[in-house]
Amino acid sequence: MERFRNRSAIALCIGLLLATTGCAVDTPAARPEPLAADAPVWPAPPAAPRIRYLRSVTTPGDWGITRSFLRRTLDALAGRPEDGFVRPSGVAASDRVLYVADPGAPAIWILDGGRNRATKVTEVGSDTLASPVAVTPGPAGTFFVADTGLNKVFQLSVDGRLLRSATTVALQRPAGLAYDTDTGELYVADAGSARIDVIDAHGALARSWGRDGGNDGEFNHPTHVTLQRGTVLVNDALNFRIQAFDRQGRFLWKQGHHGDGSGDLAAPKGIAFDAEDHLFIVDALFDAVQIFDRDGTFLLAFGERGTRAGQFWLPAGLFIDSTQRIFVADAYNRRVQVFQGTLGATPEARR
Repeated sequence: MERFRNRSAIALCIGLLLATTGCAVDTPAARPEPLAADAPVWPAPPAAPRIRYLRSVTTPGDWGITRSFLRRTLDALAGRPEDGFVRPSGVAASDRVLYVADPGAPAIWILDGGRNRATKVTEVGSDTLASPVAVTPGPAGTFFVADTGLNKVFQLSVDGRLLRSATTVALQRPAGLAYDTDTGELYVADAGSARIDVIDAHGALARSWGRDGGNDGEFNHPTHVTLQRGTVLVNDALNFRIQAFDRQGRFLWKQGHHGDGSGDLAAPKGIAFDAEDHLFIVDALFDAVQIFDRDGTFLLAFGERGTRAGQFWLPAGLFIDSTQRIFVADAYNRRVQVFQGTLGATPEARR
């Protein structure tokens, strides 16, 4: 009798799958859930909110990507939950596409809300990803990935196909990436060699600068890089400061020092600018994002240690898109949190 029940159950499942195979297509992407009335904001009321929590993304479904009925059925029969992030380190977004570098997987996630498609990339060309830590949008819908385990930088299509790699550049530990849309060059923060490498549109080394040390233009473990109006900013992590350069590597200014108070830096990670030239710095030890104006004055921080919305556990990467959405790779909470910034205008020039 037990054998009959098992066979009947299997036959029923097979019949269900066969009956639904013809309509097993991806449905249109779901719209985001409306923002809850009690969603966290910063600063706290009664002050006017400048940062609003929008959502957390742990799985493709959190980005509005739906699985076909057949896919859901097969996963349910196999007892497989929806795949999700393990330890996201780098994050970027372009239109409705979310890119996540996840060294815990290790994989690159491409969540394409426009096409309702989720791609988990674990192999690039002949390489199996070892520790992908950084990602940034590139030209024409492509993106770049830095893998510190392979000591390589790749350019991929939105489908995850390898387009080219920086094979002529001797990278030791590429940790941060920034693409210059004006020049077509890619800036790489190489933590192992304590320098910034600039790779041209053909994948060759155009120039580099920096060496190990604590003076202006020197680095101690540079981990993240960003661009704003032709200025290159580098997180000089173990010197506990941000250094700014022009495109040729000429030193411009620096900001930050070690400490445990507001505006100090304890474990700086991702850096980014918003449209009004506010500088955002993730601090993994503070479990927060600090915001400074163009004069280097501390303005506001958001986040604290925890697992709830708006809280962090060793956050890492940071990205701000053209709509002023703020993406934070909340590494040990296994998610990317998304916020909306509305800080307003600041002074026009820093120096």
